[in-house]
Amino acid sequence: MKGFQDNFMWGGAVAANQCEGAWNEGGKGMSVPDVDWHNPHLNRAGKRDEDSEMTSARLKELLTIKDDNQFPKRKGIDFYHTYKEDLKLMHELGLKCFRTSINWSRIFPNGDDEEPNEEGLRFYDDLIDTIVGYGMEPIITLFHYELPLNLVTKYGGWKNRKLIDFFVKYCKVCFERYHSKVKYWILINQINLIYVESFNSLGILSDSVENLEEAKYQGIHHQFVACSLATKVAREIDPSMKMGVMISDHNCYAETAKPEDVFYTYQKNQMSQMFYTDVRIRGAYPGYALRFFDDHKFHIEMNEEDLKLIKNYTADFMAFSYYYTRLNSYEKNNKGLNDISKNPLLKASIWGWSIDPLGLRNSLNLYYDRYGIPMMIAENGLGALDELTVDKKVHDDYRIDYLREHIKAMKEAIKDGVDLFAYCPWGPFDIVSCTTNEMSKRYGFVYVDIQDDGTGTGNRYKKDSFAWYQRVIATNGEEL
Repeated sequence: MKGFQDNFMWGGAVAANQCEGAWNEGGKGMSVPDVDWHNPHLNRAGKRDEDSEMTSARLKELLTIKDDNQFPKRKGIDFYHTYKEDLKLMHELGLKCFRTSINWSRIFPNGDDEEPNEEGLRFYDDLIDTIVGYGMEPIITLFHYELPLNLVTKYGGWKNRKLIDFFVKYCKVCFERYHSKVKYWILINQINLIYVESFNSLGILSDSVENLEEAKYQGIHHQFVACSLATKVAREIDPSMKMGVMISDHNCYAETAKPEDVFYTYQKNQMSQMFYTDVRIRGAYPGYALRFFDDHKFHIEMNEEDLKLIKNYTADFMAFSYYYTRLNSYEKNNKGLNDISKNPLLKASIWGWSIDPLGLRNSLNLYYDRYGIPMMIAENGLGALDELTVDKKVHDDYRIDYLREHIKAMKEAIKDGVDLFAYCPWGPFDIVSCTTNEMSKRYGFVYVDIQDDGTGTGNRYKKDSFAWYQRVIATNGEEL
């Protein structure tokens, strides 16, 4: 194939918890992102390992804070009320698909409710109808960190096996409601980010367990089983629905050609990347993961029925987010999967994310060679401190340059034989940052006039990149 297929899905991606706001409206319960606190003195390019965990004492402290402005995700960009206008802009942009999430706590406010919240379902009825009405294919993520907080405080998060049934019940409600409108589903966003978004993803309080790392892998096992059960339910309801597995691509290069560096990096890539997709696509725990558990003396409770479900109900497509690459060194880095080094040969954003378009082509080839199933880029983009000029313009040539080179890399991967069917740049309109809770870390083609402290008009302004991406879509990637 010489380029993008005629029906290639050019899109954009957001998450409910980063854009919707309305955190206590429409019968919604409190969720984990509602206690994501914004540090106005954060070190943007610093290590953020400590921010990924949560203690019981810290959670209790956060729940006493009454000022919503300290929790930007509670307000987001008010997409809950502005989605019709925002999606109209996405239609004007020319998007062929739009990826968003359903907020679990809007449907089951406590996670363990007997019946779903009908008001929350009606909101997504209209949201999905609006997406479809504008000719965009909805790509729906069912768990994008929006874990009902009650499932943390009452059950201990995903380390508790009961969450499997709660999640599958929630999925079934959504599948039955939307199967005729939604073909593509991502069950769990970036399922591998247990070291970067640990509490957001698993909801395990770090002081609630004796061995936190073991508890994380137990939680991941429960997520694997939940995904397989949800896939089983989906196929019974409507076999035409496609279930995707999604990871965050953090593939590392070996820092040197030393055999120790090469193999050390390969092993870390196995456990930080391939483990999750091997289980969800190949349908079994790989030997290297079982050895990893044995070497670390982790006891992961699983039974034969779990393994049978994992084997029989695998993913239909693979999605991944791609932002940057890093390095690994046998001598410099420890065995922690998130202990990686920056590449001094690459430029980086002020958040320390290196810019490596060739790395995207490398990952696309690597995954497709390994699995041979359809691929989706579920996120990609450049966070930047955009400046709104006096005449309400944003001249973001740097974003255009970034996206242009990554689209070129995608095109080359397609020529290599990769079956890539969708591209969803992150944040087609500005939203609250997942990791730093900033509005000022902007990705969008549309500038949203809201600042880190919650001030601003909320008005939307097209950036220079809007017209550029509009032309890319119109020419199916031929004019970059």
